Amino acid sequence: MFVCVSALAALAGFLGAQDQGPQSGPGQTVAKPKKPADSNEPPPDQAPIPSEYKRNVDPGSVATFKSDVDIVTLDVAVIGPNGQFIPQIPPGNFRLLEDNVPQQIRKVDMAQAPLTVALVVEFSNRYQSYGSWTWMVTQQMVWTFAASLKPEDYCAVIAYDMKPEILTDFTVDKLKVQQALQRLTIPSWREANMFDAVTDTAERMSTIEGRKAILLITTGIDTFSRITYDQARKKLQEAGVPIYSVSLTGLQQEMMASVPIGMLQANNELNTFARETGGRAFFPKFEGEYRGVFSDIRQALGNQYVITYSSSNRAHDGTFRKIKVELVDPSGHPLPIKDQKGKPVKYSILTKSGYKAPREVE
Repeated sequence: MFVCVSALAALAGFLGAQDQGPQSGPGQTVAKPKKPADSNEPPPDQAPIPSEYKRNVDPGSVATFKSDVDIVTLDVAVIGPNGQFIPQIPPGNFRLLEDNVPQQIRKVDMAQAPLTVALVVEFSNRYQSYGSWTWMVTQQMVWTFAASLKPEDYCAVIAYDMKPEILTDFTVDKLKVQQALQRLTIPSWREANMFDAVTDTAERMSTIEGRKAILLITTGIDTFSRITYDQARKKLQEAGVPIYSVSLTGLQQEMMASVPIGMLQANNELNTFARETGGRAFFPKFEGEYRGVFSDIRQALGNQYVITYSSSNRAHDGTFRKIKVELVDPSGHPLPIKDQKGKPVKYSILTKSGYKAPREVE
């Protein structure tokens, strides 16, 4: 059976950034997230933290468990060759495997809940060759992405060099986000401890239920984080927060006769983080590509299927379970998708690689 699906056009018409002048750069003290106040009413000048942020959830668990049945929910994006979201796929065409065992899908919905996004931006002067123009461009483009979020979407800004610093906690006030980004002017340190910064953010966000993601603006180079690449990879898998990374060294790599092995390794690490968490990695080579990249990310985050299924594995052993989502026809073969002209459409499925099962409390 063939399902014809029309590809959506990429989002356009981003809002421009307002010029409010730079403020002082971030310091070196790790800013701790603000604890929710006991009062049900937030201060008038501060947006409320999402109610899910207050729940006491196992940081390694990304599933929801009720009564005697383990219910797992996950966000899935089906993306066409040009980054466009492919809509209107019938629920019966989704197949889900957990540790290679077919699972019973209860329902497939379109995502409706507000989005929670952490903007994690590398702020080091390790690579002076892009420092002359990229910080200004990056600051404006990241703000353009943040301004395109819906009014009910939450956003936070975290800058990192030696240590991560929360410039603004999760808020629906986009002016606070803009002001936080304007503090990124002149970096002071060469160190860029990416593994520490991105895993710290992902672990904090693992307790937030609903749609969430990390937008990582980075060179991909890690100088001397406390944890290794393998440890970071495991922590990100267990946290279950999609990573959308945008490399800052694309132009450098384009101009080099031979790309250093350190940059190639960084590219591979960013690709791995994105693939295993259900995100995407981008390596724009020119300034004009940033707008399209952020448009693709916004579209992927704003259009997702939500799959709910009952796990057949009832063991609460705290193990990591691998997930694979496929599109199939009634005979179980890969589902062909065609555009309005009847031409086959190549697509990719974005979702997390798995989740950490709960552990029984003795």
